[in-house]
Parts: sequence; structure tokens; C-alpha cells
Amino acid sequence: MTLSPSIPARQRGAALLAVIWLIAILALACMAALRVISFDAEIASAKIHGSRARQIAEMGVAVGSNPIVKRSDPILRQLNEETGEGFEVRIVSEGGRFNINAILLQDDKALMREILSKWGLELEDAQAIADALGDWVDSDDNVALNGAEKDDYEKAGRINQPFNRPFYDLGEMRLVRGMDLVEAVRPDWRDWFTIWSGGALDVNEASAELIAAAAEIPVDQAEIIPETVRGTDGQRDTDDDSPFQNAAAALDLLGIDVNGRPDIARRFTANDATTRIESIGYADGAKRKINVIVRNRTGKPALLERTEEIIP
Repeated sequence: MTLSPSIPARQRGAALLAVIWLIAILALACMAALRVISFDAEIASAKIHGSRARQIAEMGVAVGSNPIVKRSDPILRQLNEETGEGFEVRIVSEGGRFNINAILLQDDKALMREILSKWGLELEDAQAIADALGDWVDSDDNVALNGAEKDDYEKAGRINQPFNRPFYDLGEMRLVRGMDLVEAVRPDWRDWFTIWSGGALDVNEASAELIAAAAEIPVDQAEIIPETVRGTDGQRDTDDDSPFQNAAAALDLLGIDVNGRPDIARRFTANDATTRIESIGYADGAKRKINVIVRNRTGKPALLERTEEIIP
């Protein structure tokens, strides 16, 4: 009687290869599981740190909202060196931007054309966009000379537009026909506008570029206004600041007759009461930004808008 032969070498090799493959698959599965766990842990940590950064940003908003805190106050920048946590707060006037609703509701399309032309748009395009913006906020369906109303948007496949009301958010301006051209030549166009200021441009807060557009003068001529406000040291929010008490004094310095150009005079004001508070909180690498717009910060404040951002 003979014993059955042992398992052939080929079968033993196949079995060994299968075991190796199984081990490799298990190893990959373990690595994938570890990565998922690590990823989940990172997300959880980011949420915790992000939440903490948001809390700190809220602290900054509380400090910035205090009416006795000045824009140059050192308390607006705080850092805990032990924990690495802190906040930075910036207080600016919303009057330093053009109120787009005020411009359009006052039918000051000449100013819109001036702004768009200074940005490099052709006069024909500037006129069309100014008219389209006006048609968007007016309450009727009458088309301006180069504007766009309901039928024009429907031809483009867009229904229930224009809204025929003032803008509730600057993002709505992107819906207006022709604003793609503005995006192309001036990606930062939002920095020029607001919907929250008192209406006119604050001579004490606006940049020379915006003053030049509103006054229809060259930028280098408009530079005298912010230079005067900053005082002899050239720094804003210092003891030698010399803000204008009224817009007429600033226009007189520019050589503009307010009686001869009432259209320009009404575009300006002084000491707008609308304030933007920007607070950035950071904690362990996470950053959160809270923007708050308040009217009458130093009197009876009224919250107009609050937004949050995640900063990379």
C-alpha cells in the first residue's frame, strides 16, 4: 500500500500567493481605515478650533462695538502668546463707499457712467450698464435707452428679472446685464459700493479715487482731500487729523462751486454715521472673520448686517 502524494508544489505556490494577496489587501484596508480616522480627527479638530476662532472674533466685535473705543485704539489687536489665540479688529466708515441704491434711485446715471469709464469700459458699454442698473431698481417695466427690462432677460432665458426694487445685497448686482464686463475689467468692484451708508460719499473716509469719480476730476487733484484729513503727519486717526465738518468745505478746496454744480454737491457728505466692524479671530491655525455693519455706533446703535467668513 502506498501513501497518496503530497500537495503539488504549484498548488502550494498558488496558496502562498493568495495569502500574500490577502495580507496586502488587509494592509491596504487598515491604511485606508487609519486615513479615514485621521481625516475625521482633523475635521473634528478643525471644527473645534474654528468654533474657538469664531468665539474670539465675536469678542473682537464686542470690543469694536464699544462706542468709547477709537479706530486707532491698541485694544483692537490682542494676542495671547501662550495659547496663540487673538483677534484683530478694523473699524471703518461705510460712508467711504458709494451707495449704489442711492445713486440709482436718484437717477444719477452720469456718476455711474463716470465710474465705469474710469475703470476702462468703453463709453457705449458704460451707458448700457448704467441704464441696465437703473432699470433693475426702478418700479416700472419701461426700458431705458440702453437698458434691459423683463423681455430682455426672458430672451436670455432668465425669468422674474429684473427685481424692480433696490438691491438687498451687492451680490445681486452681478445679475444685471453687462456686469460681466465690469467683473472682467474691475474684479474688486464690490469694494467701491455699499447698500448701507447714509447715501452720499463721505469726504473724510473716501479714497482719492472715489472722490475723483464723484467730483469728475483727476485723481491727483482729489488727493488733497485725504491728505488734508490725515494732517501733517500723514497718518489717519492721530491727534493732528483735520476732518471736514461739511462737504461744502471739501468741495471748495477742490475748486468746485456747489451752487454751480448741485449735481456734484449732492454726491458728498461728511461724517456718515454708518460703521463697518471687521473682526478676525484666530485659534491654533483656524481663522474666522465676522463683519458687522452698525448705524449710530456712538449713539443708539442699530445692527444693519452681520456676515461670517472662513479665512484659509
